[in-house]
Amino acid sequence: MQVIVPSVSVLDCPGTESEDAGKASACSGCPNQEICASAKPRAPDPDVGQVRERMAGVKHKILVLSGKGGVGKSTFSAQLAYGIAADEAKQVALLDIDICGPSIPRIMGCDGEQVHQSNSGWSPIYVEDNLSVMSVGFLLGSPDDAVIWRGPKKNGLIKQFLRDVDWGDVDYLIVDTPPGTSDEHLSIVQYLSSTHVDGAVVITTPQEVSLLDVRKEISFCRKVKLPIIGVVENMSGFVCPKCKHQSQIFPPTTGGAEKMAKDMGIPFLGRLPLDPRIGKSCDEGKSFLTEHEDSPAAAAYRSVINEITTHCTEGPTTDSQC
Repeated sequence: MQVIVPSVSVLDCPGTESEDAGKASACSGCPNQEICASAKPRAPDPDVGQVRERMAGVKHKILVLSGKGGVGKSTFSAQLAYGIAADEAKQVALLDIDICGPSIPRIMGCDGEQVHQSNSGWSPIYVEDNLSVMSVGFLLGSPDDAVIWRGPKKNGLIKQFLRDVDWGDVDYLIVDTPPGTSDEHLSIVQYLSSTHVDGAVVITTPQEVSLLDVRKEISFCRKVKLPIIGVVENMSGFVCPKCKHQSQIFPPTTGGAEKMAKDMGIPFLGRLPLDPRIGKSCDEGKSFLTEHEDSPAAAAYRSVINEITTHCTEGPTTDSQC
């Protein structure tokens, strides 16, 4: 079997929003060349304007990203939503755009719920008076149903979530994304491009095998001009629930997330230790922060959440416009 190796690195890709998309020398041999060359609209997408109108009532928008799967993005997104919603004066919404692996309904304790439509659009599911959730998981006949969709159908659903859901007046919209830098990520950035996005929180674990992919995610953010609020090192040590002693499960062999953030010139938001009760709380659809508020992991979460909300309300303390 003949293997065709592109003569130009994919790192030279001009990006889908570039005038050179599909036309540059780096595009030669790319399977998406024809799509990129023909997909750039000659006029503004009218749906972007509709999204802008719907998002007018949303003050702050935070994307939770990671190039690596299994690092705890959905768990972090859920605890971030719970943590901000602990202030009853704040209205919080959590949007799950992990189309093929929607775990947010289970983590938030609302799996099995169904979306209802009104004259003002789709109604999100409320898990608390000031915390709403939307996910493709609510549209499936069974939680075991597989979503086998190509990019265009995924993009269409993400557009619907942003355009047709009646979010109302929201202080914080948190978007939980799948791993990687593919269709879902491009769609959410494109459709929110005409609105103010506070930035991305990038999640990683300490070991180099995770950092390798997370560096690509940071590169993606820079390429699409998405601000980076900072990096969080998840599963950073294990906290014994009884003696509170911490030990390393995933050793940071190359310096971990803090060194990576320093090397790449982006803020480091903190470390979140492992606690087996986090997984138990997620399985039961409960807030770990309220169920085990005395845990060192809960304290670490609150510290990171404070860093994020401070960034959103007061602006970055360091340069995060990467």
